[in-house]
Amino acid sequence: MSRPTGSWQHQAQHRGRMWAASPAFRRQLVLLRSLLPQSPPPSSPPSSVVGRRFAPLSSPSGTSGSLRAAHAMAAATVYEADAEAVVRRITPPLDRARHNGQAAVIGGCREYTGAPYFAATSALKVGADLSHVFCTKDAATVIKSYSPELIVHPILEESYSVKDDERASVSSKILTEVAKWMERFDCIVIGPGLGRDSFLLDCVSNIMKHARQANIPTVVDGDGLFLITNNLGLVEGNPLAILTPNVYEYKRLVQKVLNCDVSEETASEQLTALCQKIGGVTIMRKGKADVICDVTQASTFGSPRRCGGQGDILSGSIYILGTALHRVK
Repeated sequence: MSRPTGSWQHQAQHRGRMWAASPAFRRQLVLLRSLLPQSPPPSSPPSSVVGRRFAPLSSPSGTSGSLRAAHAMAAATVYEADAEAVVRRITPPLDRARHNGQAAVIGGCREYTGAPYFAATSALKVGADLSHVFCTKDAATVIKSYSPELIVHPILEESYSVKDDERASVSSKILTEVAKWMERFDCIVIGPGLGRDSFLLDCVSNIMKHARQANIPTVVDGDGLFLITNNLGLVEGNPLAILTPNVYEYKRLVQKVLNCDVSEETASEQLTALCQKIGGVTIMRKGKADVICDVTQASTFGSPRRCGGQGDILSGSIYILGTALHRVK
């Protein structure tokens, strides 16, 4: 039996309005507005943004003209962006009338104390008013000694310090303590210096679930990516999740989610498929050329060294984008 034309058009318009109001679409608009100049010259592309074409996607019906145009632009072009120009565009101006946000880093254990420090400090450097670190007791004193600016919470626990019959109560206590602070945060960073202790990862899984329920943008890096690779449900369908895998972390994600190896020949299509398969997340693939989802490729190269701490600084700096998402959601 054929469906009435009017009914089909109404449903299409309704789906279009739902998409236009969705966090995923607003995230795309924030990214586009940060990359594109207000009035690009008609004859030549702007110096900081150079587009290359690939097959456009269909535009959602029922959206306004400006939103449809923005969506079509996102679907039709991959932008090479100057990193400094992007940072300047997405960094919120200081405003005397409001606070500039608080960031939290969930990570730091006996072996790794530098990573959470770099992530939390970089959030301060790019504009956060306050930056917190939730770490194990062993790591807390060391991190505190690095900087008086950081607020350090020594509440996480590893398996060696918790008896088997106390794990449930300790895990609940940790979640309760973090939850008391959660409403203050504009963005949290999961993973720098986290380690791979099984009990600690279980506790962080609960924290991620709570952050998602509270609609807090979440950046996942380092051992946080190890955690979500083995438990994709933590980020599936979450438009406020930002993943920052390096070459090896990206390889594990592709193998886990797409069940294939990384292909450089079809890198853009593969990254698109990975984002769609996980569902709504933003993936910033770090490498020789950093790529954000399938839309943006950085044309500014950093250090040729792959020294420890670079990814942690990046994950803390992305706090700014998370804050922007939090304010427009």
